[in-house]
Amino acid sequence: MAMTSSRPYVVRALYEWIVENNCTPYILVNAFGEGVEVPQEHVRDGQIVLNISPIAVSDLHLGNESLNFEGRFGGIPKIVSVPMNAVCGIYAKENGQGMIFDPELAPPEPPEPTTPEETSTVGPSEKKGSPKPALRIVK
Repeated sequence: MAMTSSRPYVVRALYEWIVENNCTPYILVNAFGEGVEVPQEHVRDGQIVLNISPIAVSDLHLGNESLNFEGRFGGIPKIVSVPMNAVCGIYAKENGQGMIFDPELAPPEPPEPTTPEETSTVGPSEKKGSPKPALRIVK
C-alpha cells in the first residue's frame, strides 16, 4: 500500500518541538525546486535558509503539500511558498538539533509492456555475441 510522504508531518513535529524549547526554527530549502517561491537574492549554492519562528514570519501555514508564510527580507515584505519536497531540513539555530532529509525520489515509472521475445530468461551476458565476463585473481 502506497503511503504519502512523512516529510510534512516530521516538519510540523520538529517545528513545534523547536519552538516549545525556546529555540529558533530554521528550514533549509532547495531554492531551485519546482514551485519554490523565495527571494532569489538570498539564495546561495542553490539553497536558502529561512527563519520560520513565530516572531519572524506571519501567517505561517505548514500544510501537507507546501509551507507558506509572509516574511520580511531587507525590510521588504514577501510571500514565501515552499513545496514540502523542497524542504531539505529543519533545525534549531541555537544548537543545530533537527533533521536533514534525504532527497525524495520520484516514484518509478511502470515498466513498458514487453514482447514475448524480450522476456527470455537468458541473461545479458549469455546472449549470442555478448562477451563473457572474465575473472582474474588480483594479489
